[in-house]
This record gives sequence, structure tokens and C-alpha cells, in this order.
Amino acid sequence: MIRLFKHYISYNVVLLGILDLLVLVAAGEVAWRIRITQIGSSIGLLENRLIELSGFALVTWLTMIAVGAYSPEALRSIRFAASRMLVAILLGVGAIAIANFILPGSVFWRSILFYATIIAFFGLVISRYFAERMIGIETFRRRILVLGSGKRAARLMRLSKRPGSGFIATAFVDMGDCTPEIEHPVPRQSIQDFGRYVERLGASEVVLALEERRNSLPLKELLRIKTKGVNVNDYSSFIERETGRVDLDTLNPSWLIFSDGFSAEQRISRILKRGFDVAVSLVILVVALPLIVIFAAAVKLESKGPAFFRQRRVGLYGEDFTLIKLRSMRTDAEANGAKWAEENDPRITRIGRIIRKVRIDELPQLWSVLKGEMSFVGPRPEVPHFVADLERELPYYAERHVVKPGITGWAQINYPYGASIEDARHKLEYDLYYAKNYTPFLDILILLQTARVILWPAGAR
Repeated sequence: MIRLFKHYISYNVVLLGILDLLVLVAAGEVAWRIRITQIGSSIGLLENRLIELSGFALVTWLTMIAVGAYSPEALRSIRFAASRMLVAILLGVGAIAIANFILPGSVFWRSILFYATIIAFFGLVISRYFAERMIGIETFRRRILVLGSGKRAARLMRLSKRPGSGFIATAFVDMGDCTPEIEHPVPRQSIQDFGRYVERLGASEVVLALEERRNSLPLKELLRIKTKGVNVNDYSSFIERETGRVDLDTLNPSWLIFSDGFSAEQRISRILKRGFDVAVSLVILVVALPLIVIFAAAVKLESKGPAFFRQRRVGLYGEDFTLIKLRSMRTDAEANGAKWAEENDPRITRIGRIIRKVRIDELPQLWSVLKGEMSFVGPRPEVPHFVADLERELPYYAERHVVKPGITGWAQINYPYGASIEDARHKLEYDLYYAKNYTPFLDILILLQTARVILWPAGAR
């Protein structure tokens, strides 16, 4: 994997991203040449239209990221990838057309977008098809050696078999620390030289998945392997990297203390995040004000009670604040106290189902973002009653409050809807990953992929 701004991205995704960018630039150039030939004009120099070509490629590429064109499902299914790429191209071209209408000045794209749309779609599908068959996703999967044969090793085996997995487990070594759960692990005693064994397997990384480390770690051999340029990683760090979440089952305070991360309070990152929150929330509030007024009136007409729902939530460092949303439930929905939301919740009104589906009910939260109580991106703000219960049930739950709560977040786009302690546990793993690895780059990635959650309903509700 390649690490970009503390976030890991697999080699095959990076390669496909670069290839797609080149295809999009080429599609724009071919579209230009076709249209110019039709009207009998001079093609001109390539450098004179590089800005337009780059703009078309970059906007379309960002929409591809947003709609999930590089998700594991897209990597294993060309049909799934094609549907996402078509949506991305239409959204990208639409955004460019609107920009040209609002900010005129580039007649180039006004006359060519139709051709560019068709050429880009077929070009992306064909390039993805041949890339998978000529190069193969397996080529970019890292080969790892696992020290351990118990529950942790079994989990690594399952992860390696996931669609889109970035690694192959070449062998599992029984270190004698537990009862093996892997079939036919390699006995530790049969390996005379760990360094040569790693070379023979062609492994680029050794992962320590022991259930009990005391008297089990071959420190001298691991040091020799490390000095030969082979990565040696502990289980918790490997799981964090491969899954994009912190594993609560193996988490301990020393790992949190000594691993890198939790740098959200770096001055530059904090200033950039706050500046983005203020500027964008102000613009969206102004633009979306008529929409908020219309649906507020619709809420009032359908059921008695206030159009807006106000509730105390837990924010940064555990401080309470008042969250405001368009009301989507009956006024007596929490007459007996706060309850977990349910899928197909009977308390939701008809208008409420509509505004929840397209996330319009979230728009008033921009006021909290503007005031600094929330951010666009961060863990979901919870009710104080739930927080008190979850802090008793789940270890490290309080650590999610080291960053501001957000309208969208890493957990919301990665974990499907759920309303139980177990679901809260899984979401906490994603929230801790975000708090630990926050950068503006990760915020941008989350904001882009939030579009996927809206277009294909999944994640937070």
C-alpha cells in the first residue's frame, strides 16, 4: 500500500487512478479533434487547451472517487465499475456544463462535452477491462508471512480472501503460543533460518499475529529480517492499515500511546479545517435556505409540532451542545426518553422519510458547523444518555470526542446502518481511526464518498 497523508491506499487503486486520468485526458483531446474536424477549423497546439483537458479529467476523476468507482466491488466487477463510471461521467460533465454557464469563458467544452462523455465512458470501461486481464489485480497484492496460527491468524486468512484484498498470506507459522486454528501451519521448529525462509517465500512483510508474545517472539530473527528491508508489523497496526479501522479486540493503551496518530490539533490542520467549515457552511446555508423553508412548511402541514427538532448532543471533549435538524419524526417519538433509531422506524413521518433519504433534514446542522460546535466531517454526535451507556460498555469510547462531531464521517460512509451496542462498537473502530489519522486529505476523501452514500443509500441514517 501507498501511504498518502497518513491514509493507506492500495497500489492497484493508485495505478487504476493514474490510468483513468490519462484516459480522461485522451478522451477530451479526441473529442476536441472530432469536433474541430467537423467544423473545418484548425486543431491548434495541445498546450493551448491543456487547462480545459486537465479540468475535464480532474472533475470527472473526483466524481469517480465520490461514487465508488474504486471500491472493492468495482475492482472485482467490470459491470459494477461501468455503472459507477457512467454516473460519475454524467455528474462530472454536468458540473462542468453548469460552471461554463455560470462562469463563461471557455467555449471549448460547450461544443464538445457530448463527444467527451461518450468517448470517456467507453475508454474507461475498455481500459479497466484490459488492465484487469493484462496486469491482474494479483500482481499488486503484497505477500506476507504470518507468525501465529490462532484466532488472529485465522482472521488474517479471512481478510486475505476478501475481494479487493491488498495482500496474500503466503504461510502461517505455528509459534507454539496457542492451539492452531489454521490448517497445516508451518511448525516453528522446521524453520532453521527465518531470513532465508522469508526470501524463499518472496514475502515483503512479516506480521506478528501471536496470541501470547512472552517467550514466543524470535527477536534476533526479526531484527535480521528487518535489517534486510522486510517490513515487520504488529497485528493491530496491520489490521488498522488493511481495514481502515482500529481493532478494539486487540487494542491496548500502550499501542495507542506509542503508535503514530492523534495529531488533529496541529495548528495548520485545525486552521484549514475551521476555514473550510466556515466558508462552505455559510455558502450552503444561503443557497439552501429556500429549500429549508419549503420543507419546514411541509413538516408543519403534515403533523402538529415544531418544524425543527432540537436535542442535546455530546461534542468536542465531551461538551454538550444543541443540535438542530428538520423534524422527521412524530412529536411524541421520544416521549419516554431517547431511543435508538430503527430501520423503517414507525415514528418517522411521510415527509420525514423523504427528507431523510436525501439528507435534507441534516441541513440545519450547518448552523452548528458555522458556530464551531460541529464540523462537516467527524464522528456522529450522540445523545448524552447513549454516550454514558456506551462509555460503560465500550473501551476507549471517550477518545472519539478528541475531534469535533460531524455531519458526515468515516464511520458513516464505511459501516451500514445499525442501532445496537454491537453496531456502536464497529462504528467506534472507524471513529477512532479517523481521530487517530485525521488529515485534511482524509476529510476530502470522506466528503467525496459521502456522495456515494446519498446516491446509493447506505451508511448513516
